[in-house]
Amino acid sequence: MLEGEENLIAAAQNLVKALENRKNLTNDARKILADLGTQLSSITKIHEKKDEEGSSEVEHRLNVVQDKIMNWEVDQSMIWDCGSDEAYEYVKTVEETRKLTETLESLCLNRDSEENELLLRAHDVLQTAMARLEDEFKHMLVQNRQPFEPEHVSFRSNEEDVVDEGSVLSFGDYSVEDVLQRDSISRSSEEFIVDLVNPHIIPDLKCIANLMFNANYDQECTQAFISIRKDALDDCLFILDVEKLSIEDVLRMEWGTLNSKIRRWTRAMKIFVQVYLASEKWLSDQIFGDLDTTSSICFAEASKASMLQLLNFAEAIAIGPHQPEKLHRILSMHEVLVDLSPDIDALYINEVGSFVRTECQHVISQLGYCAKATFIEFENAVASNISTNAFAGGGIHHISRYVMNYIRALTDYSETLDLVLKDPDRDFAVSLSPDLSPVSEDDSVSGSSSRFVSPMACHFRSLISILECNLDDKSKLYKDDSLQHLFLMNNIHYMAEKVKGSELRTILGDEWIRKRNWKFQQHAMNYERATWSSILSLLKDEGIHYPGSNSVSKTLLKERLQSFYVAFEEVYKSQTGWLIPDTQLREDLRISTSLKVIQAYRTFVGRHTSHLSEKNIKYSADDLENYLLDLFEGSPRSLHSFHRK
Repeated sequence: MLEGEENLIAAAQNLVKALENRKNLTNDARKILADLGTQLSSITKIHEKKDEEGSSEVEHRLNVVQDKIMNWEVDQSMIWDCGSDEAYEYVKTVEETRKLTETLESLCLNRDSEENELLLRAHDVLQTAMARLEDEFKHMLVQNRQPFEPEHVSFRSNEEDVVDEGSVLSFGDYSVEDVLQRDSISRSSEEFIVDLVNPHIIPDLKCIANLMFNANYDQECTQAFISIRKDALDDCLFILDVEKLSIEDVLRMEWGTLNSKIRRWTRAMKIFVQVYLASEKWLSDQIFGDLDTTSSICFAEASKASMLQLLNFAEAIAIGPHQPEKLHRILSMHEVLVDLSPDIDALYINEVGSFVRTECQHVISQLGYCAKATFIEFENAVASNISTNAFAGGGIHHISRYVMNYIRALTDYSETLDLVLKDPDRDFAVSLSPDLSPVSEDDSVSGSSSRFVSPMACHFRSLISILECNLDDKSKLYKDDSLQHLFLMNNIHYMAEKVKGSELRTILGDEWIRKRNWKFQQHAMNYERATWSSILSLLKDEGIHYPGSNSVSKTLLKERLQSFYVAFEEVYKSQTGWLIPDTQLREDLRISTSLKVIQAYRTFVGRHTSHLSEKNIKYSADDLENYLLDLFEGSPRSLHSFHRK
C-alpha cells in the first residue's frame, strides 16, 4: 500500500474516533460511524496482506536474478565469447535486475524496513552486473580491433629519410628543386571509412551501451570506450611513424632529422584525419548514435590527445628558428592544416571538441606567421651573402642557383604564399611596370602599362632584385672587366631561363623575361667590347705607315701582327679557363666573337699579304676560328706549344 493511501485511511479512522466521542450523537449516527471504522480496518488489513505478498514476490525474483548474476561471476570466461544464447540470457537477467531495482526505488521505504534491505541488495547485484558488462565491453573492443591495413600507409618510402644538408647560408645546394619536392599526397584525396573493429560485434557493443545507460552507468560505459580507443589511436600514430615529442625535443633536433619528421607528419596528418578519425567518428556513432551527444563526446575525448600531439609538433616547428631551408616544409604543413580544417570542424562539432578546432586554427596562424618571417629571413640572407673572393671562372654562382630553385619550388604553394605574405596594412593592388619593378619617374620602359600583382609576386620581385644587386656586387670582385660582364651575362641568362621554363613565368611575366634577355645580351656585347676592341684595333691600318707616307712599313706591320698574336694568346690562355655552362649561350657567344675576330683578321692579312711572308703568319684564319671554339670550357689552355716554326 502506498504511503498516501495509508495516510488517508489513518486520517479517516481518527475522524471516526473523534466523532464517536461526541455526546450529542444519535444512536443511528453512532452505528454508521462504527460500521465505517470496521470497514477502514478491513481495508488496512487487506493492503497490508497485499504488501506482504508483493514484497515476497519481489524478494523471490531478486533471489533468482542474484543467483544467475553470481553464477556468471564464478565462471570467469567472457559471456559474449560463449555464444549468442548465453549473451542473450545474461542481457535478460540484467534487464530484470534493473527493473526490480526501479520497482523498489519507487516505494518510499523506511530505512529499517524489509523492502529497503531488498533495494540495497538489488543495487549490489546491479552494480556487479554493470561491472561485468564494462569488462565485456572493453574485451570486445580490444579483441575485435581491426588492424590498420598497410595499404592505408603505402605513402611511406625511402625518400622520407633523405637528409637535406643544403644551407641557404652557403648556397651550396645546386638542386633544391630535387630535395624540396612537393609532398605526394593530393589535397583532393577522397575521404573513406574503414572498419576499426569487427562490424559483426557492433550490435553487441550497442546493446551493452544501452543497458549501462538505462541503468545510469553511462559514465562507466563512456570511460571504458574512451580509454580503449585512446590506446588504439596511439597505435595508429605509431604505425604512421609519428613519435611523441615535446616542443623542447623538436627545437633541439638537427635539420636533417627534423626535415624527415616533417615529411612524415604532412603525410600522416592527412591519413589520420581523413581516414582514421573519420572511421573513429563512424564507430562512435554506430555505438552511441542513439544517445544524444554521447557519440560526439566519446569521439572527442578519445581522439583529443592524439590530435593535440600532431598539432603540438606543428606548433613546435612554427615557434622554432626561421631558417630559410624550412620554408617549403612550413608551407606544406600550413597547407595540409588549412585543407583539413573543414574535416576537423565536421568531426569536432560540439563544445567538447571546440578546443581542438581552436587549437588547429591557432597553429595555422602560427605557421603562417612563421612562413612570412622565414621568407623575409631568406631575403636578408641573400642580401647579406657577401663574398671576399671572385667566383672562379665567371660561371653561375651558387646563390643564383639556390635562389632561383628555391622560389621555383615555392610556386607550388602560390595560394598559401599569397595568404601568408599578405600585409594587412598594405594594399597589394600595386602598380607595376611590365618587368614588375615599381613605376617611377626615371622608368625608361616606354609604353609601360601598370597591372595588379599578388603578394607573392611582389615578394618574389623584391627577392630577385636583391639577388641582382648581390650579383652586381660580386661582379666587382673581378679585376678583368670582361670577366665581370661574362659573370653577369651567365647569371642573368640563368635567371631568365629558370623563369621561362617554370610557373615563375606566369608570376613574373614575359616582359620581365624580355628585359633580362636584353640585359644579358648587353653584357655579352660589353664582354666582346672589353675583350676584343683593343685587340681588333691592332688589325687596323692606323700607325703602320711610314711617317708622311701612305706606304706600309713592313717592320711596323710585323710588330702589329705579332702584338695581335700575343694578345690573342693571352685571351686564349685566360678565357679557356672561363665558363659558360649553358651550351647554347656558349655557342652563340663563340659565333658572335668569331665573326668579328676572324673577319677582321682575314681582311687585315689579305690586305697586306704582299708585305708578309709565311713565317710572319703564326695562325691561319681557320686556326684562330678553331681556337675560339675552345673558349669558355672552364679548362685553361695555352697556344705556345702550337706556334708555327
